[in-house]
Amino acid sequence: MNPLRHPAAHQIPENDVEKRGELKESSVNNSLSGNDSADNTLENSQISSHPVTSDIAPTPVLLRGRFAKWNAKVEGLAGLEARGISRVLPEEKHDGTAMGYLQMFTLWFSINVVVNNLAVGFLGPLVFQLGWVDCVCLVLFANALSSCGTAYTGGIIASIIAGQMLSAVNGVGLTIAVGCAISALCIGLVAAFGIAILHVYERYAWVPQVFALLILIGSAGHNFNTSLQSIGPSGTITANRCSFFALQFSVAISFCTIGADFYVYYPTNTSRRLTFFMTWAGMWTSLIFVNLIGVAIATGVATTPGWASAYATSSGALLLACYDGLGAFGGFCTVLLALGGIANNAPATYAAGLSCQVLGRYPKAIPRWTWCLFLMVIELVCAVAGRDHLFNIFEDFLPLMSYWVCPWLTIVFEEHMIFHKLRGVPFDWSAWEDKKRLPVGIAALLSFFIGWAGAIVGMDQVWYRGPVGSKLGGYGGDIGAWLAIAFTCVAYPPLRYLELKKFGR
Repeated sequence: MNPLRHPAAHQIPENDVEKRGELKESSVNNSLSGNDSADNTLENSQISSHPVTSDIAPTPVLLRGRFAKWNAKVEGLAGLEARGISRVLPEEKHDGTAMGYLQMFTLWFSINVVVNNLAVGFLGPLVFQLGWVDCVCLVLFANALSSCGTAYTGGIIASIIAGQMLSAVNGVGLTIAVGCAISALCIGLVAAFGIAILHVYERYAWVPQVFALLILIGSAGHNFNTSLQSIGPSGTITANRCSFFALQFSVAISFCTIGADFYVYYPTNTSRRLTFFMTWAGMWTSLIFVNLIGVAIATGVATTPGWASAYATSSGALLLACYDGLGAFGGFCTVLLALGGIANNAPATYAAGLSCQVLGRYPKAIPRWTWCLFLMVIELVCAVAGRDHLFNIFEDFLPLMSYWVCPWLTIVFEEHMIFHKLRGVPFDWSAWEDKKRLPVGIAALLSFFIGWAGAIVGMDQVWYRGPVGSKLGGYGGDIGAWLAIAFTCVAYPPLRYLELKKFGR
């Protein structure tokens, strides 16, 4: 299918049920899962027996006045997605093909084969003082595990690194702040146009990234020190391994909350197993490829003249130093890597725009593209403000992502497996916006807070050291994510059982 004919590519506002606010009679006969098992057929037959009289809010908030007219003109642009969070009905989905599964792989491969993850790889040898073998093992297994989260559920850092790299290439003629602005603007525009343009962009975005990274390996590979050993007492090394593993785990697991946003136009009979595998494979292969290059670069910083001083300037300057000897072509490759941040942040910004609409009736009335541009401004401000503190952001912010994502994912998994799969109760997708039919949420909220308590106990960060995490190895290591999962896993089933018994939903 021509990507610009994708159902999401261009919805005229008059035909968009969400913008028009009309009720649509339908029978819900779809499931987000595929048809790989007999129970899926059972779920579909059960769901289809419930006719739905309303698939959207009965009293939608509509745009009025000049902004409504202006919004209609903007949404009339070719290729711009008008749809927001309204559910995609079966007749609106596109046909399933083999290329659709390949698109899953290239989407996640492009999202993660970017310089952000090079900088995460730097931290193993440079911050945690781990050797080559330790880092390789941790990168492989941490990303294999964390990629499962996004495969199951099926923007700021990129702007900072891109700004640093563009500034390093251009010297004094372009500041890091201006580089951040260029990157944030590109990210915002791709996200604003929506899912069809996003899929087209991600289909090819990995090509220049892989090209530039292979050139980097050829240029700088002779300086990689693969014999580097971990430094410190055994207890300290163990703690550092836990912390670096947690940091690697945090990168991919953060995508699990938005992974399904990119698959809403796939048909209802899409294979669950293939969806899981292609998503997992796209994430894992890209993450280990880029992270291991980052680790390899970091092993050569101490022994390569010029790399240490470049590293002291910025990560962008260090990457440019890796292309020493290639002249203008090296600068060109650095620019390619810098622009790769668009592929990483644009999907996150797109999904964040949808998340803003979920906040309520009034936020939902604001067009998705408007939210994306608003978020672009926030990303730009944060990127410019944090441009001189990149590694502090990586060390402190990325583990924080897993502290809330892990309880969330645990709740989703247990709700699916225990309270739907084992009980034989299908999901009623037509209730997506009816608060009288949705779960009350008390059990999920309490379990989430209990999971956060586990994270607090096990975290080991500059700004706080938990009583358990601080004791690890006698030096301190981060196990906050694992305790968050354990606490939530124990708390949610009994709380959800009581909620069902009390409220029946």
